[in-house]
Amino acid sequence: MRVALAPPLNMTTTMTQPTTTEISVFALEAQPVAAKGLAAFIGESPGFRWAGSTPSITAALDRLRIQPATIAMVDNSVGMRSSLQFVSDLKQTSPATAPILWVHDMSEIDSVRVIQMGARGVFKKTNDLEQLLDCLQTVAQGGVWLANLEKSEPVHFRATMKLTPREREIALCVCRGLRNREIGERLTITPGTVKVHLMHIFEKTGVKDRFELALRGRQLLGINKVVAPVETPLEGNLVAVGTKVDC
Repeated sequence: MRVALAPPLNMTTTMTQPTTTEISVFALEAQPVAAKGLAAFIGESPGFRWAGSTPSITAALDRLRIQPATIAMVDNSVGMRSSLQFVSDLKQTSPATAPILWVHDMSEIDSVRVIQMGARGVFKKTNDLEQLLDCLQTVAQGGVWLANLEKSEPVHFRATMKLTPREREIALCVCRGLRNREIGERLTITPGTVKVHLMHIFEKTGVKDRFELALRGRQLLGINKVVAPVETPLEGNLVAVGTKVDC
């Protein structure tokens, strides 16, 4: 007969500490000096890991197909058309990798268009490096980053007017760049109903159109950061608009 012995009273139990997932950063960068500088900065930043770089679009896609990274920084000096083609190809090659365009300058309108075409962020090379870490963290958490939108002229919303839950959902969809038909499919309502809700949103907030609504999501919704619950399909893809503007 076997008897199970109780452990000694002085025995301690080792608790497994939760691990923090590193944010891996890869770069499609044509300038070796810039790539080395970015590598050094990322490498010394806690919570981040440098995943390498290449000046070739083809080589970048091949590398990310085999070893996906959390973020792919895309040097826009390869040309807008090539950058957007890379973003499109990356969706098929490494869908888990979020692309961020690394630019010298870009208008707000072009930035929003780039986001609507699949990029998850636009970051200016002239911005502070600490902002880069914020950008990378925002995108890694499922948000979207647009460069320096807070420098735009402020929009004065009618803060006393509150949006209904449905209007908030639709505003969030607009922040994502969804069209009326796509919003209707997501929320199981008709495109005409979406249009009516948008008219109410514009009237309550004072914004002129859906583009302005997308740019001013944080002020409109009265939130700074949204970490969406996994079980909510809509909120799982919420975006951040602006240097610190999240929807």
